Amino acid sequence: MAGPFPSHVPLHDIAAARRLDQAATALLGGDAFVLMRRAGEAAWHTVLGRWPQARRIAVVCGSGNNGGDGYVLAACARRAGRQVTVIHPEGGGPATPIAQRACTAYLAAGGEVGLFPCALAGFDLIVDALFGIGLNRAPEGEAAALIRAIDASGVPVLALDVPSGVDAGRGIAPGVAVHATHTVQFISAHAGLHTGDALEYVGSWSLEPLELPAAAFAGVAPAADLLHGDALAAWLPPRRLNTHKGESGRVLIAGGEHGSGGAVMLASESALRCGTGLLNVATRASHVAPLLARRPEAMAHAVENGEALAPLLARADVVALGPGLGQGDWGRDLFARVLACGRPLVLDADALNLLAQAPRPLDDAILTPHPGEAARLLGTDTAAVQHDRFGAVQALVERYRCAVVLKGAGSLVAAPGQTVRVIGAGNPGMAVGGMGDLLTGVVAALRGQGLPAFDAAGAGALLHSLAGDAAAEALGQRGLLPSDLLPHLHRLANPGRG
Repeated sequence: MAGPFPSHVPLHDIAAARRLDQAATALLGGDAFVLMRRAGEAAWHTVLGRWPQARRIAVVCGSGNNGGDGYVLAACARRAGRQVTVIHPEGGGPATPIAQRACTAYLAAGGEVGLFPCALAGFDLIVDALFGIGLNRAPEGEAAALIRAIDASGVPVLALDVPSGVDAGRGIAPGVAVHATHTVQFISAHAGLHTGDALEYVGSWSLEPLELPAAAFAGVAPAADLLHGDALAAWLPPRRLNTHKGESGRVLIAGGEHGSGGAVMLASESALRCGTGLLNVATRASHVAPLLARRPEAMAHAVENGEALAPLLARADVVALGPGLGQGDWGRDLFARVLACGRPLVLDADALNLLAQAPRPLDDAILTPHPGEAARLLGTDTAAVQHDRFGAVQALVERYRCAVVLKGAGSLVAAPGQTVRVIGAGNPGMAVGGMGDLLTGVVAALRGQGLPAFDAAGAGALLHSLAGDAAAEALGQRGLLPSDLLPHLHRLANPGRG
């Protein structure tokens, strides 16, 4: 991602993007070509900024307005003295009036058009202007072959608005898609490009607002907000000088069935590192001594049944349940007691699996499922969740009436009546057992410090992902462990310390 960006970037769905195009065109006198010219020129400036030495440029143009943007860029490049070739599939010339205008202007400037198949490996840069936001199915035939050829060329690729083959609404690639080096988006950032499979194709990205007046955005609500690291400061201000540990939250973490003590230990450590004032841990007796040896600040209690949990529940401001819980009699007993306690909840892992067996609304809870757990909570399969992550997280909110963090690449945070938040951080190294346990502790700690459920979920997911990025930068992604994040959680939970 190119920056700088504000801490929150509005993301729009496809319907909203089209309304913005229409509003912008109207404000520019009703001539859609003015907007196309601005987009193509902005894309050319992106080329100059990122690939100033590129002399031989191939611009792959489709028949729609995305191809028209490509023709404008190609004309700019030719006027700047670059060797430019526009390439399109046979029978794939410009089909809309403004794309035809752009093509005519390019040809008038002495531009050349070639038909695919042709060699692509000899260019310094390929500009992908084949498909725009309207694509919602797998490319076929010659278009699919052209996409494969772009990827096989080994040449850097600039995608205009959307990498061709990616569904910009749902964040999926139904078939082949261009793996862009950089994607420049116009007017608004597309929600689907920032979560799920789309992240495999977008590369780095930038946004060109095309100098539109604020009036163009009037009445067009974003589908989501993309969160960056700067957002943490608003949620995690410095503590007042005259404070005490009770003001920082009394958190209870319950879990750790026989053989799963590590999960509750990780959740406990992350809660402490994120500022919990008092931490109680309810776990199997066999885990108490190892937990105290590892982290003496945690008040560990041997809890062999739900009844023994009652006095701990009475003292808690927030209860986190799930890490290492299991689905046996012990886990079910604790689960029933926790759900009846009337405290704010954070549920993960087997607590989610038990909830899926008897779904019910949980007004003051935060659920943190990965796609598999989300599928069980919705009574569907993982593929369906990943096929429409925005739809899945909203379905979870509607069914359980609480805040939800749908984990994964570009984690989504949603709650009743709130605009979805997309976490613009995280990396593949975090796909390892125990990372979810760590997140449970982070979210519980922030909830205990007074953040509302939706904010605790968003801030916790962002803090956790940023810590993962910091750890990966220091150590590398492969072999990254949840415990590697702990010192970074501590540092990042104190914004302003560098």
